[in-house]
Amino acid sequence: MYNAEQHHLLNELLDKYQKQKPVMDPGNFREFCTRLGANFNVINTLFHELYGHRKDHKEQLKQLIDKLYNAFQQRHADLKEQDRDRQKDPQWLLSQKWVGMMLYLEHFSKDLKGFEEKLDYLQELGVNWVHLMPLLEAPVKESDGGYAVSNYRKVDPKFGTMADIRKIAKEFRKRDMLLTLDIVLNHTSNEHEWAQKAIKGQKKFQDYYYMFEDRQIPDQFENYMPEVFPVNNPGNFTFVEPLKKWVMTVFHQYQWDLNYRNPQVFGEMTDNLLFLANQGVDILRLDAPAFLWKEMGTSCQNLPKAHTLLKLQKRCTEVVAPGVKFIAEAIVAPLEIIKYFGNDSNDHECEIAYHAPLMALIWEALATGETALLNKVIKNLPQKPFGTTWINYARCHDDIGLGFDDSFIYELGRDAKLHRTYILDYYTGKFAGSPAKGAPFMFNPKSGDARISGTLASLAGLETAINTKDKKIEKTAIDKVILVHSIIMSFGGLPLIYSGDEIGLLNDYSYQKDSAKAYDNRWMHRPLMDWKAAKKREKKGSIEQRLFTALKKLIAIRKDSPEWSDFNNNDLRYCENKHVMVYLRLDDRGRNTLAMVNFHGSEQFVKKDILFRHGFDMTGGVVDKYSGKAPSYNDELVVFKPYQFFWIIDKVHHHAQV
Repeated sequence: MYNAEQHHLLNELLDKYQKQKPVMDPGNFREFCTRLGANFNVINTLFHELYGHRKDHKEQLKQLIDKLYNAFQQRHADLKEQDRDRQKDPQWLLSQKWVGMMLYLEHFSKDLKGFEEKLDYLQELGVNWVHLMPLLEAPVKESDGGYAVSNYRKVDPKFGTMADIRKIAKEFRKRDMLLTLDIVLNHTSNEHEWAQKAIKGQKKFQDYYYMFEDRQIPDQFENYMPEVFPVNNPGNFTFVEPLKKWVMTVFHQYQWDLNYRNPQVFGEMTDNLLFLANQGVDILRLDAPAFLWKEMGTSCQNLPKAHTLLKLQKRCTEVVAPGVKFIAEAIVAPLEIIKYFGNDSNDHECEIAYHAPLMALIWEALATGETALLNKVIKNLPQKPFGTTWINYARCHDDIGLGFDDSFIYELGRDAKLHRTYILDYYTGKFAGSPAKGAPFMFNPKSGDARISGTLASLAGLETAINTKDKKIEKTAIDKVILVHSIIMSFGGLPLIYSGDEIGLLNDYSYQKDSAKAYDNRWMHRPLMDWKAAKKREKKGSIEQRLFTALKKLIAIRKDSPEWSDFNNNDLRYCENKHVMVYLRLDDRGRNTLAMVNFHGSEQFVKKDILFRHGFDMTGGVVDKYSGKAPSYNDELVVFKPYQFFWIIDKVHHHAQV
């Protein structure tokens, strides 16, 4: 609908920019005008929803658009060209060709220069999308692994410089690789310039945070807000002695929550986001977006205006850098995760979100050997908007939380508390006979709840196998690691490997000797990359060779399977065997893949007619894409070895593929 006031404001801004020195190239200016015009109505509407009650909201909006104009001017010509190419192919991110890895620089290569030297290793495996964990400047000790940022415009000197980032981004473009960096939106370090100015008494910067003279308002917040780290950081407020005020600190006492009720905070953080985008970053991982908006009387998580903020930030980015995508780091209830995609392509927030439900359910299925809960939860997830995609992962730098609704467990006739306790005990060494070597994280003695720490290999049993020299447990552990990666490669989304999982790195207990890390056992599953072990990938029969070769093969098959592009074409199917998960990857050309996964440690059987029921013509025969052979049959049954998976395709298509 036409809005004369809005039209006048837009023209006023464009007239100002046209006269501004230095004058922008006519072609670029036209492009900026077109993008701003296309998004201005939504930007204005969303901004008004958040800040329209303020007398200065129009002036604040003008300042925000000024930041967009300046960021567009500063964007390099190569990146603008890439933006144009990606706009021509808006579904480019959904391709099956992308395979990711996340890593800590200091653990993987020490610094950015060392990382550039390791690109050949990543490409040997098949990885072409890399998430470099937080590398912006942060305090030496109280850094939360880099998530307590003290300067959004500066790389931590121990890693290198922004020039190094730009160099790597340029090299990535040459190699057709994608670069992901974090932007921590919810909070800053208490050593950030804004926090330090607030401590010195500057009211402007005190208004960048939530600060209170006494406990009256904090106590009202606390009545409804859960604790993120109840053991290490109880409560959500910290008394800051130099200020003589209580500051909201939802995560750690040294991480001060930003006050997005202040439009200047939104403008500054959007400017920081666009600055990182202009370094050549392809994907920005938005840290903790669920916490962005705070309202008394609520949990202060997943609030509607947090989504409004993300929608506004996405529209601002569409004006400056439309080729840059967002990841929502929203590890929340399954029905809440879906909301971070936005409602549709015209009302979107983040193109990518972590499939935390799938991750947690894979671990649940490995512990129980059954797929009932996995099937039930996934089947009940709403369809995500077309054009968005999941990150499928076995684990990340964080703990494993069992983030599924208890009601689904009760519907299966089980006691939810006992079921969760069993899974926790299974992975933390309390359950007799379990080979897993994990540890409970943030155990809550009141509820008995906890999350789980541990590397993929150690949780799968490889650490136990090596310690006991048990070859049977070793083979089972390797089979589990491969099985999990087979799912994340083929389930529908972007697979993300944690660095070291490709060679089976075990728990690293050295963190206990570091006072800055000893309180947080998640560091046990963030081991230093062992390059001597990585070299063993060339030694036939070694654990490293068996795992690396298997993952490399999984990745190669994925990239050559166009039906695995994520066009909402993944269909979870019923299987009469409770230990076997079945899903169909659909292709409009008739080239479908039937994935079947045995989560049990014993031989399993499925009726052979499952292949007919899913459209496979047995007259021509079928083949498993991973082994290159037909699945094993026993009369009218498909036979699965323990922890075996099949990727079934018509043999005629397999021959065409080969």
